Amino acid sequence: MSQQQDAPSIYATLASTFMQFPATDDPVSSDAEVVVTGVPFDLACSGRSGTRLGPNAIRLASANLAWEGERWPWGFALDEALKVADCGNLGFRYGEPQSLVDNLETHVERLLGAGKRLLNLGGDHFITLPSLRAHARHFGPLALIHVDAHTDTYSGGTRYDHGSMFHHAVQEGLVDTDRSIQVGIRTTYDRDDHPFEVLDAAWVNEHGPAAVVERIRARVGEAPAYLSFDIDGLDPAYAPGTGTPVSGGLTSDCALKLIRGLQGLDPVAMDLVEVSPAYDHAEVTSLTAATLALEYLYVLAANKR
Repeated sequence: MSQQQDAPSIYATLASTFMQFPATDDPVSSDAEVVVTGVPFDLACSGRSGTRLGPNAIRLASANLAWEGERWPWGFALDEALKVADCGNLGFRYGEPQSLVDNLETHVERLLGAGKRLLNLGGDHFITLPSLRAHARHFGPLALIHVDAHTDTYSGGTRYDHGSMFHHAVQEGLVDTDRSIQVGIRTTYDRDDHPFEVLDAAWVNEHGPAAVVERIRARVGEAPAYLSFDIDGLDPAYAPGTGTPVSGGLTSDCALKLIRGLQGLDPVAMDLVEVSPAYDHAEVTSLTAATLALEYLYVLAANKR
């Protein structure tokens, strides 16, 4: 066999795991510090369905990022600083949302008990609620850093609803509202009785990422923080592949700078949700999602270094 045939290809495994990190079917016992989990659930969406296909689409798009050793602008190789493994997609009984809730809470609790941190790939945004419950039991009320076009604090939804998770999170005491912030909002909410500080999309686009990072850091402080990133926080020009697109959002460059700006804080988990590949073009949304998730891992690695 020739040397060329022997040479590994960045597409050799079709990115069956995120960033071609090692696969594991026993993440609790693995040596991974961070575990990537796909949550292929979209039974709580109110708009266009299809986000159940998001985790695998993000993994496939991540093949375009796997070739870069010392990633710009970090200047070091992630796998030399942080051990990451992908445990595949979470199982649950399709058509039975409560089984997703139960299984995801149990999964997160087991990993946190083993000292792991999590990167969850959705799926619709409802998956944040069971994950937050498990994290709050472990860390206490969390600072929520929420990037989205919608506040998802609507109280009139059903029991399983991707627009009401943070209403329930406040009611259940899962988040510390004095330490929490929502970024990129550009849909209606009750401004006179809203539990979170809001930096709406117009403010973000006018003031720029450095000002946003300053506000986030001042708000969150030293509290353990949960980063929940809905891809529709970006403008549809940068992320068309989502169920509820809203014009006037953030650029991908701004979003990357926001995540980079979390270095030095204590982000204990991230979920990246609402990628719906059926509405994507040239994998641009999936690639952006993969890049944002990778940037979060670099923040964890930089903090460790």
